[in-house]
Amino acid sequence: FTVWSNVFIGAGLAAGETLLVHGGAGGIGSTAIQLGKAFGAKVIATDSPAQRCKFCSDLGADQVVDYRAEDFVEIVRKAGGANVILDIVGGPNIEKNLKAAAHDARLIQLAFAQGSKVEINLMPVMLKRLSYTGSTLRTRPAAFKARVARELEDKVWPLIGSGKIKPVVNATFVLADAAKAHALMESSAHIGKIVLTLA
Repeated sequence: FTVWSNVFIGAGLAAGETLLVHGGAGGIGSTAIQLGKAFGAKVIATDSPAQRCKFCSDLGADQVVDYRAEDFVEIVRKAGGANVILDIVGGPNIEKNLKAAAHDARLIQLAFAQGSKVEINLMPVMLKRLSYTGSTLRTRPAAFKARVARELEDKVWPLIGSGKIKPVVNATFVLADAAKAHALMESSAHIGKIVLTLA
């Protein structure tokens, strides 16, 4: 829901465009990589360490940047800049994203793992005509959620059914162990989704 509503409906990612996905090995990132590739985008992912980067490559990312060892801004700019940027990191990434963005790019902030309070130079927003937005699906009206559900059923479920897109589940916890699930998520040691079950 989150990736489709923000990247495809909100940002209008099109075939042939470049999608930059931060945290590519996580639950949102792994979904974004697969959807981006399935719908014809070039996907650049960032993550660390090496095993998480390899996971992103195995999912189909065209290029993976180990953000602890490499400068993703320089690499993305050499590739022509990113048309759509999906960021869950925030903090220092926010200004770097403005630098890595192509002209008329759309930047989507879904979380702030490294903080939401930053001091940045916003001039690139004007000079590159950037659109910078954030979203949570919870507060969207029911009609929008229904639209997302319909589009997922029409466009994404067939890809899951055929095996072209595979949900990646790292761990499953019963609801009573939700605190353990949160601890795993906060550790950034997981690859893929963390699922809570009712039974």
